[in-house]
Amino acid sequence: MAIRLLSTTGGFSREFTRKLPELEKAMLAHGLEPEEFLISKDRASPGAPWITPFFYQYTVFVGDENFALTEPTDERFYDYLYKRVTAEDDDVAREQRPRRPGLITRFFRWMERPI
Repeated sequence: MAIRLLSTTGGFSREFTRKLPELEKAMLAHGLEPEEFLISKDRASPGAPWITPFFYQYTVFVGDENFALTEPTDERFYDYLYKRVTAEDDDVAREQRPRRPGLITRFFRWMERPI
């Protein structure tokens, strides 16, 4: 497993760790290096240690940068991370999308319709 995992809450779910190779393949396919990623899982809010937390704080470290996300389960976090890894580049996606007509153009088209 190239992605490193840290947890202060008892570890990640089996489902999450089972899906990690799929995420690593997606990373490689999109030009990312899985060994540069460190994922940390902590409680999202302080509480009594005998009560299961409702939300977890996931922090993803990539080189000198990081971002954090709060999710209720490892699976929800995995789904978010997988979608971000496989998402198209914003600039490319924006160029390929057809542009919607502006408000004025739509108004004139509506006014041109027969009664």
